[in-house]
Amino acid sequence: MVTLPKPNDGFHWTQLPGGPALVCDALQPLADHFFTTREWRLGERRLDPADGWLEVAAAARVGVEHFGRLQQVHGADAVTYKKGVAGPGGVVPVADIALTDDPSVAVAVQTADCLPILLADRRTGAVAAAHAGWRGLAARVPSVVVSRMQADFGSRPGDLVVAIGPAIGACCYEVGEDVRAQFARAGFGAAALGGWFRVHPLMLAGNPPVATLASTRRPSHWFFDGWSCACDQLQEAGVAREQILIADLCTASHEAFCSYRRDGAVAGRMAGVIRPRP
Repeated sequence: MVTLPKPNDGFHWTQLPGGPALVCDALQPLADHFFTTREWRLGERRLDPADGWLEVAAAARVGVEHFGRLQQVHGADAVTYKKGVAGPGGVVPVADIALTDDPSVAVAVQTADCLPILLADRRTGAVAAAHAGWRGLAARVPSVVVSRMQADFGSRPGDLVVAIGPAIGACCYEVGEDVRAQFARAGFGAAALGGWFRVHPLMLAGNPPVATLASTRRPSHWFFDGWSCACDQLQEAGVAREQILIADLCTASHEAFCSYRRDGAVAGRMAGVIRPRP
């Protein structure tokens, strides 16, 4: 059995039927939610992904017809399931953000290095799940999901609590100049780019550099800090910093997680799932 790494003090491990899962303490009183690990069926690339999703839906205590998962395309489109309106119905829409205020519906995203972002509104009870890799962050997914919660449910940013689950960190995530240039073209300023793109890997406590990371630095390459990028965008959208919880667990650093950067095409997937409380 793989050893589970220690998250920061705002998260804890729990055991669900599908395997160990990570839960955010601040989000727990507001919504049922969890982040899965490599031990779930979804984390095994050789098995039928649909089989793995059935296990995840069961852990969320909903049937497939009430489980809102997505065909993700690294964009910022969203789908909303409102209470009293038809739910997912087994359809898998093309989007990277899913929202609902219906306690009979769970929404989910899948990741294997990208950021799984779960949100809950303390006032309205509405929730959202968002998927953001570097392309999604360049497309402002964190800002978009806050705006959609405002538009669809009347949420106020100050009432939102956000949990960011395991994702690749700046200790391991080396990218080329093309990635940095995409953020510049998207309108992010020099100060933001300077904070998110580092010449050297960031030394993160408890997150050792991935074994395949070269010991010498390559010209025109950067280490991208997606955790800070998402956090900054959420704050700019009006979410208080103390209401943004980051697990501080790098997927590439730990065998407990699926990582495309570490394992390539054979990497499985993990889920970030959230469901409104009745």
